[in-house]
Amino acid sequence: MTQPPDSRAAGPDSASDALDAAVFKVAGVVVLGAIMSILDITVVTIALPKFQTEFHTSTAVAAWSMTGYTLALASVIPLTGWAADRFGTKRLYMMALVLFVFGSMLCATAWNIETLIAFRVIQGLGGGMLMPLGMTIMTHAAGPQRIGRVMAVLGVPMLLGPILGPILGGWLIGFSWKLIFLINVPIGIVALVLALVVFPADRPEPSQSFDLLGMVLASPGLALFLFGVSSIPEKHTVMAARVLIPAALGLVLMVAFVFHALRTEHPLIDLHLFRNRSLTFAVLTMLLFAVAFFGSGLLLPTYLQQVRGESALAAGLLLAPQGLGAMVTMPIAGRLVDKIGPGKIVLTGVSIIAVALLFFTRLHSDTSYVLIGVALFVMGLGMGCTMMPTMTAAIQTLTHEQVARGSTLMNIVNQTAASIGTAVISVVLTNQLTGNKLIGLAIASRSQPEIAAQVPPDALESGFSAAAGAFAHTYIVAVILVVVTLIPAAFLPRTKPKIPEGTDAPVLMGH
Repeated sequence: MTQPPDSRAAGPDSASDALDAAVFKVAGVVVLGAIMSILDITVVTIALPKFQTEFHTSTAVAAWSMTGYTLALASVIPLTGWAADRFGTKRLYMMALVLFVFGSMLCATAWNIETLIAFRVIQGLGGGMLMPLGMTIMTHAAGPQRIGRVMAVLGVPMLLGPILGPILGGWLIGFSWKLIFLINVPIGIVALVLALVVFPADRPEPSQSFDLLGMVLASPGLALFLFGVSSIPEKHTVMAARVLIPAALGLVLMVAFVFHALRTEHPLIDLHLFRNRSLTFAVLTMLLFAVAFFGSGLLLPTYLQQVRGESALAAGLLLAPQGLGAMVTMPIAGRLVDKIGPGKIVLTGVSIIAVALLFFTRLHSDTSYVLIGVALFVMGLGMGCTMMPTMTAAIQTLTHEQVARGSTLMNIVNQTAASIGTAVISVVLTNQLTGNKLIGLAIASRSQPEIAAQVPPDALESGFSAAAGAFAHTYIVAVILVVVTLIPAAFLPRTKPKIPEGTDAPVLMGH
């Protein structure tokens, strides 16, 4: 993509200056789109029981309203890098917004679970492009020396989404389940108008042919693999046919894509980027961290509801300290990354998270909410120093032309790792919870009061205590994964990055 003729290149020192109003305008539009996309992954979680009663369906079928969205989102990400080069980031971002809003409107009109799942797929096709495109647009706007601070802004919806989703979802469903989709329409229209006004006009010069074979291998391969992995929690085993067959087929397709991509000059997903040492270690760090972060992220909400008897809305509110902690350190970490590189910041963040997670390995059925809140706040402090600085480590050494494909690669890693982490932790937790009748009775008593009336209080208390122990033991796996993340994080750059050759000066909007 070429720089618009009416934009002004920044002076040599401007890249190190604080983010200006023009960049914040771009960031505001991008964050608006990212919030919608990420919230829609989490906000539907709380609506699943409503879908079951509304459409007279089972839990497993209703869950496809989440799985279908996630698979569509993951499948379209590989296309984003090529499409951004072909159509331009502004045009493609607006197209993705339109598709997402259109899908949201369709979801609100669903008359059965099958149509809801189909409309969620349409919504996911648009939502999947918003995050990688947003990263690309913000990177181009700020320039390589300010990527750390820009990523800190983009990290807010990524960290707050899992917390705000249940809160927002619980409130909206009190009026109507349709509102969890319809709320995207006015927000999406505002984002679309702002994108038209704020984003600079891009004039793409597509010089690369479309990698059709790469698309045939990568997108179905990724979707099949994630489908298999996502089926693990439902089947409670890796050996189920519904897990093994699609996951194995997807893996074969992805391996075939790797061989194809390494022999192709312009592959759909540019694996040649791994020649960049910083990007390679950033990808490994993000992979391990996302497995641990997204996997362990499902534990506490489930513990609060099943063991402590809290509602989904209350559980979401109790998780808020984590988001607050991240908001404290994220802007500080962004500034430091631009000055001293991401290495020390990420190592500090991962270490803080590991210490905070150790607290949860001692969970009991009556652990103080104050202590849980403090541990969550500390963990949030670490989160603010980890996720987006790792993204920055991957992106800041890329040339202007590589940014779109680098953003695409990191988002694929993030999405894949999230699915793997959720599946792994779900299986570990399920294995811990099953086999103890008291645990089953205790958990069942939360939704079936008649069981609580039939089982002695001492037996229920023993069941809840054993269930809390199962969650605590599962957290040990998360701690181990976080500690292992320190290995690739130790190889991240620890000095201020040099602007790579071929990187444009930042484009200043609004001049």
